[in-house]
Amino acid sequence: MEQRKIIPAVSVAVIRGETALLVKRARAPSQGLYAYPGGKVESGETLAQAAARELREETGLDAKDYRALRDIHIDGRADNHPVDYLLTVFGAAYAGGEPVASDDAETAAFYTLAEMAEMPLAGDVLSVAEELLGPLQNARR
Repeated sequence: MEQRKIIPAVSVAVIRGETALLVKRARAPSQGLYAYPGGKVESGETLAQAAARELREETGLDAKDYRALRDIHIDGRADNHPVDYLLTVFGAAYAGGEPVASDDAETAAFYTLAEMAEMPLAGDVLSVAEELLGPLQNARR
């Protein structure tokens, strides 16, 4: 079996009220799908530093209280990518700014769980959103 290179990557689910920030991916992997802002970890960065940098680069937003939620293996072959990614998904709280799509994000905005359920989403986006937003919606009831 072919041994594929695995690249560390991060994404960050920023929560504002009962919404989560999503970007529409302008490039592979997951081009055209909605996902959390993120990308590759640069040399010398911690995972949390990479998540904060990617958030600023793709959306101009700031967040706080970063916490790792899960690791996801992304097989790059699905997008004809020569490498795989080990994606660490972070949750964070909105800390300021208005989302502006930049870098490899086509759009950037906050969405409710109901809106996300109707959108073309990458991988585990909805299950992460349910994990983070579900308790907020249940507390309201």
